[in-house]
Amino acid sequence: MTRVAGPMTDRAEYERIRAAHLDAVQAALDDHVGRLDWTAEQIRAHRDRRLRSLLAYARERSPFYADRLRGLDISAATVADLGSIPMLTKEQAQGDWDAIVTTSGLNRETAEQILNEQSWFSYTRGDQQVFSSGGSSGVRGVYVWDWEFFISTACLAWRMQARAERRGQSVKDARLAVLSAGVPPHASTPLFDVPTVAGMQTVVIEAGAPFDEVLAAVEQCAPTHLVGYASVIGRLARASLAGDLKIRPCRVSTNSEPLLPEDREAIVKAWDATLHNLWGSTELGVQAVGCGQGEGLHICEDEVILERADDTGAPVAPDEPAVRTLATGLSNRTFPFVRYDLGDEITLITEPCPCGSAFARVADISGRHDDDFVYGPHSVPASAFRHVLGTDARIVEYQVVQTDAGADVLVVATGDAQSLVPALVSALRRHGVADPSIRIRAVQTLQRHQASGKLKRFVPLPGR
Repeated sequence: MTRVAGPMTDRAEYERIRAAHLDAVQAALDDHVGRLDWTAEQIRAHRDRRLRSLLAYARERSPFYADRLRGLDISAATVADLGSIPMLTKEQAQGDWDAIVTTSGLNRETAEQILNEQSWFSYTRGDQQVFSSGGSSGVRGVYVWDWEFFISTACLAWRMQARAERRGQSVKDARLAVLSAGVPPHASTPLFDVPTVAGMQTVVIEAGAPFDEVLAAVEQCAPTHLVGYASVIGRLARASLAGDLKIRPCRVSTNSEPLLPEDREAIVKAWDATLHNLWGSTELGVQAVGCGQGEGLHICEDEVILERADDTGAPVAPDEPAVRTLATGLSNRTFPFVRYDLGDEITLITEPCPCGSAFARVADISGRHDDDFVYGPHSVPASAFRHVLGTDARIVEYQVVQTDAGADVLVVATGDAQSLVPALVSALRRHGVADPSIRIRAVQTLQRHQASGKLKRFVPLPGR
């Protein structure tokens, strides 16, 4: 039986295991870089084989999928057969956690214990990593990444950049600044703190820190490569244009938030750097990455299947309107996601990409965006609220409504959430709000958009 319970509590032990993991990523990059030159036929054949392998494994090891996949001829299954499988919602994935997970000895209670006990990122004794996130939907999720899934996800995140580096576009004394969550339990730090070239130095900078602290840390790092939340990098670019930041990165990678046109324009104007945008999720890892040459993002079709679907989850034709995007991840055997409702909206790009890749493309994702709250001269990023609310085990779902002096927080919770008030007050004070007023109120349900069913998680005051 695989032993999985309990995190590694020794930071040095974690770093040793992570070093081995990063070596495995570097070794696997050769294969992943090579895949970028595959033909469409090679991509389809590989994808169908991986799909059959995933479905067979999930049916044998997961009680949830044993029931859901009953009657499907997996030995002959292709992407076209996915439409016969019910879609998976986030509420179902979190509510049926113990029935979905395929590893003996790992359940939701154990996963929560790992999150509560770890003082830093950790591996289980079965080499899994456990993360939690409030996500874009506002529903707290707990996720487990196995050893091979991290390798695959890291390769998807970095292979476009790695190919360019290997084609002679590398720089000497490479330094990577990683603007991410910075601390557990969010997956962004382990995923993006990955060197793409030999000898590259990396520095992790907390993206949710007050902006003057972020600015100073980035300037001190003087990065040749920059990766992180799109809105933060956009703001850094505008600081460079204003003369407040003197850096010259040659390669920039944005993630975790929609890359708005004004941020893209500022990044290109400030640094004239190759820009790779990334679309991912904690559930699926990386769904699509920009090549830095053509518009939009190349879908990682070798590891992720994306379906445009109607309101019932039925697939729709490329030229028909879609209500939702369903994703099937082909790499994570420990916690499979089959036809998972991502909630994002995608638009396919049918024209060939100038880079020559046969991987399909989607337009930059713009279906979601977290608004900062502005209090006079002070701006508070959504991440300041999200790190407190989205990672607490008692919070099932939340919505933050800005007030003149702070915020009203509505929570669907399994316990008393009033103890979170001091942490939220501290977060606002850190961003310059002198005397914030935070009220937390427990509710049975949160009001969602009547037509789309989406939750507006952060509601700013009108005109802010």
